[in-house]
Amino acid sequence: MNKYDCIVIGGGPAGLAAALTLGRARRHVAIFDNATNRNRVTQEAHGFLTRDGIKPHEFKAIGMRELQAYPSISIFKETVIEVKKDTENNLYVVYCDQHQYQTENILLATGIQEEFPLQQIREYYGKSLFSCPYCDGWEMRDLPLAIIAENEAHAHHLAKLVFNWSKDLIVFTNGVEVSEEVQNDLKRNHIKVYTTRIKQLHGNEGILENIELENGEYVARKGGFAVPSFYRPNEFAEQLLCNTDENNVIVTDGVGRTSVKGVYIAGETEKANPSSLLIAAAEGNRVATSINMDLTLERF
Repeated sequence: MNKYDCIVIGGGPAGLAAALTLGRARRHVAIFDNATNRNRVTQEAHGFLTRDGIKPHEFKAIGMRELQAYPSISIFKETVIEVKKDTENNLYVVYCDQHQYQTENILLATGIQEEFPLQQIREYYGKSLFSCPYCDGWEMRDLPLAIIAENEAHAHHLAKLVFNWSKDLIVFTNGVEVSEEVQNDLKRNHIKVYTTRIKQLHGNEGILENIELENGEYVARKGGFAVPSFYRPNEFAEQLLCNTDENNVIVTDGVGRTSVKGVYIAGETEKANPSSLLIAAAEGNRVATSINMDLTLERF
């Protein structure tokens, strides 16, 4: 059975950056990725200096190629199904469908996933409907846009933010009532609010054309922003008995160390909130230095 200094679970920007930093520190590293990263449906990624507008799959391919320059880094396109502590040997065992791997340390960089108020948003997500104005607002500038959010505070906040990129906004709450105070604040900026439930989205090949309401009204829109809820599968942290807080967020020391020795987390896995590529990569680098320092102090 192969034994590693650290196994990184997740090949997003946090996991890739961590593996690169550890590989350059001459650590024996394995990174596991099964291509379920959240931005896989995104057409372009923005805000990463020197890589603005890059396609996420291209960004990932570049990262994987860079890792291959370091002989101590192994890349596995396998799905990790279970992680256990081998207390007798003071190691962790990572189980995949066909193989098992041993490691002294585990880095969880599996990220988070979205759930949308309307399942049909998935058909348009990454093409004309988005969740992050900083990532995609520039491309949607000055277009007639929809804000889809079932929470009044979220709808209000997102409308104010997207207003920087387009003044032609309509808020859709999918059946949720909005207070008079919020309605008046949006109306003051000529933003209309529809609280009628949405029946269906209409468009072509992922490009939104109009929104059909349950009262039969059609509202023309060219795209927009939707507020998802985010969830993070914590099965590996649960298997390893990592402490979580009252919100089920994994407790860390601020630089990636969990309550369990040898178990670390990075990126969206740690934040439980969405991150840009740039921030996630920086956090992966930061946690990798924690892992390397712990290994250094143990072995010196």
